[in-house]
Amino acid sequence: MEVIIKNNYEEISRLAAEYLINTVKAKNDAILGLPTGSTPVGMYKAVIAQYKDNISFQNVRTFNLDEYVGLDKTNINSYRYFMDENLFSHIDIKEENIHIPNGVAQDSEQECRDYEEMLSSTGQMDIMYLGIGHNGHIGFNEPEDFFEPFTHIVKLTEDTIEANKRFFDSFESVPKTAITMGIKTIMSAKKIILLASGGSKAEAISKTIKGKITPQVPASILQLHNDVTLIIDMDAAKYL
Repeated sequence: MEVIIKNNYEEISRLAAEYLINTVKAKNDAILGLPTGSTPVGMYKAVIAQYKDNISFQNVRTFNLDEYVGLDKTNINSYRYFMDENLFSHIDIKEENIHIPNGVAQDSEQECRDYEEMLSSTGQMDIMYLGIGHNGHIGFNEPEDFFEPFTHIVKLTEDTIEANKRFFDSFESVPKTAITMGIKTIMSAKKIILLASGGSKAEAISKTIKGKITPQVPASILQLHNDVTLIIDMDAAKYL
């Protein structure tokens, strides 16, 4: 596990974007695992600023980590809408190469199975980007008694709902369930990059790097992957 500590969020974002751009330069049909939330926004902005002079996304395929159950792609709080606004509408990626769980599928359990099948049939992800929750969750894999391996429906914890309510009108309006890639699916990527910024993530980062491997801190499983890079700022690193 490599830990890179940068001075601030802007430096984290630029370095994360470099990894993504270099991945696509090296393999023009790369398979990317992508996150949402506030942390990767700077990375996406840096990618957009550079891509026209450097790379094309015509043959790139993307798989997003998760989506809220009950929100369709036109809902401004859906992760599909987020990805369109922050990345996809600004690059030359093909619509058919974008994959995000369908939050309004008639059968959410079947959607999980279909998404997992799509992931496995497309091939190994070249690079998987992650954020981290205050409680150590990755994707929407919350602290649990076991590691859920594959794409599944998860009930969000109150901590996660509280953290995400800033994007909604109120705590009550935040969806309470989501579809997320499982731990084994995330760990199947060739390379994983985890981004974290701010002192509020410091405890989770410390437990991820130095704590015991436990499903109570889902990100701790990353200790077992053979190619993980954490790109964090000084504040997120304060307990290391």
